[in-house]
Amino acid sequence: MSEEILPLLFFVVVILSLLLGFRVAFTLGGVSILFGMIFLGTDFLSILPMRIFGIMNNYILIAIPLFIFMGLMFEKSGIAEELLETMALLFGKIKGGLAISVLIVGALLGASTGIVGATVVTMGVLTLPVMLKRGCSIEHSTGIIAASGTLGQIIPPSIILVLLGSVLNVPVGDLFMAAVVPGGILVFIYFIRILIISKIKPEVFPAMSSSDLEDFQEGKIGKIIQAFLLPGALVFLVLGSIFAGIASPTEAAGVGAAGSMILALIKRKLNMENLWYVMKKTTTITSMAFMILTGATAFSLVFRELHGDRLLVELIMSADLSLGLFLFIVLLVVFLAGFLIDFIEIIFIIVPIIYPVLVHFNADLLWVGILLAVNLQTSFLTPPFGFALFYLKGVAPEAVKTTDIYRGVIPYVIMQLLVLLLITFFPGIISFLPELLK
Repeated sequence: MSEEILPLLFFVVVILSLLLGFRVAFTLGGVSILFGMIFLGTDFLSILPMRIFGIMNNYILIAIPLFIFMGLMFEKSGIAEELLETMALLFGKIKGGLAISVLIVGALLGASTGIVGATVVTMGVLTLPVMLKRGCSIEHSTGIIAASGTLGQIIPPSIILVLLGSVLNVPVGDLFMAAVVPGGILVFIYFIRILIISKIKPEVFPAMSSSDLEDFQEGKIGKIIQAFLLPGALVFLVLGSIFAGIASPTEAAGVGAAGSMILALIKRKLNMENLWYVMKKTTTITSMAFMILTGATAFSLVFRELHGDRLLVELIMSADLSLGLFLFIVLLVVFLAGFLIDFIEIIFIIVPIIYPVLVHFNADLLWVGILLAVNLQTSFLTPPFGFALFYLKGVAPEAVKTTDIYRGVIPYVIMQLLVLLLITFFPGIISFLPELLK
């Protein structure tokens, strides 16, 4: 079989196996080992363990379970619920105040969890019933909840950015710094939209009742400090230590995990039941991620040994594609893949394949990493198959229809696409903060 056909056949078999519903990690590993033994010989089996151990020895990847633990402990300790209630009452006097509180808390939870599913489910459970009870529009409420929940994809410390840094060989701290401005832009334009909608249609996000606000006035300052000071200080400590160069992302993640336990202890929520739940969930998510990583390592090794990377570079060069057109195709493929498979699988399957081409073009990998993160964030929010929409529908009351969620998120999808275009044509937005802090 010719060298040109073999890597293509290998890739097609993997994709077909995934479409048939086989588990991603075992498909990647199983098909790779099968092709490796047939076409590369048994020596391939002696190379693979060294590659896997090389990946597993990556110090940066230790940050993944630590950040997951931090986010889950935030959820179980009741900090997220207290943040939302306090924020809602703080902005309760103005129309749209509840939606603004959802946005800000969503951004804060994104900074603490970095996991879309956890953030969207938490926001849906805590905020959607309250917003519907206050008479807010179903369509607009689901839209802002889903959009706020996906902010965790881009606002650091994001699990996506940790994985992208590992695959693209870009410092994770630089990716965190580069993501701050795009994330801030998204929060700002969401905020502006809420204000405009509340001005044009006051009934969409009505103000809270005076009785609720009167109860809040008693001990107002203490409630605000209690709700914001400790979790805000922890997030600042984690990100600040990374940005200042005091700690690596892994060390900062350890501080965050330990700090989240201290906060849970202060809230009197650090018991064996919650600790067992958080540890079990962290182990499950981390094991899934690393099993996929192991399979993806085997996939990358076989694909390269079959000269698939060289074939891809030659194909692009013969087609005379520019870097811009190549990136457009990659972003489109990643966007569509986001409808079908999880971000971990996308990063470990697609990104290693395109990495040699990006190096050949001498592309700014920091810029490419942020483009991929924002692109995935948009994919997870886009109807009809966005993962965030399924998460929200799963915890929404029966009165909420799927079509309500679809209509609600469309304006936010458009805004995310505009931000994606903005950072595509103005890369300085991404490089500004890393260069400033350096």
